[in-house]
Amino acid sequence: MGEFAALIHNENIKIYSRVRTWIMLIILAVMSALFPVLIYYTSGNDSSIELWGSFQITISIAFFLNTIFTVVVASDSVAGEFTWGTIKLLLIRPWSRSKILLSKYISVVLFSLLSTGVLIAFGFASSAIFSSSTGEGMATAASWSPAEYTFLIILCQYIVLFLTAAIAFMVSTVFRASGLAIGLSLFIMFAKNIFISIFSPERYEWAKYLIFSHMDLQGYLVSKTGPGGVSFGFAVAVLAVYYVLFLLVSWLVFRKRDVST
Repeated sequence: MGEFAALIHNENIKIYSRVRTWIMLIILAVMSALFPVLIYYTSGNDSSIELWGSFQITISIAFFLNTIFTVVVASDSVAGEFTWGTIKLLLIRPWSRSKILLSKYISVVLFSLLSTGVLIAFGFASSAIFSSSTGEGMATAASWSPAEYTFLIILCQYIVLFLTAAIAFMVSTVFRASGLAIGLSLFIMFAKNIFISIFSPERYEWAKYLIFSHMDLQGYLVSKTGPGGVSFGFAVAVLAVYYVLFLLVSWLVFRKRDVST
């Protein structure tokens, strides 16, 4: 266990030793702090800006940036070893390929948690400063308090980020190309609504099993049914199957990858 922890520590050093990583975290912190300021000064003098409403808007915008930065790190985790020519040095060490891949994936997840924490900390602090009250916010579900509703939105957003990062990690492992992993992952993230409109679960029964139909879980906060009349449990089960499939493909390809050439 200690050796595996050292392996994870080594992968974290690779991530945080790059200037790019710190620039991304600084940009995320600045943008998260900036949105409540913009909301405050553009809402007009007569408007009452309350804490949770400002924070919810900040989260909804800044999480796109958070997802993009996490995808960049996930895409470079495995593909970068091939690009820099360090994959052979990594695989000759006394660790199995499964442990090496798992340590890389855990490092990506840790980065996503850190970046989300930065977003929440700076976004909430700025919203608390540039708001006039702690009113009802943008919550539309009567059963949730503003604080509960806001953090459930964050959880839903993080699940989407988690899956998008898994896609990027898989593409990076399979094709050894970070650019392709970034482009494909972001395309899926931004084009999912187009896919849903074309392959609507309301018209096609089989469309209920597509990942695109379930990458927006926020709707379940105000409704018990989602696209095609499916339940929250069904949506989570579909996403879980895709998640396992993405990691399984990554593991199988990395285990069989020939790095001799």
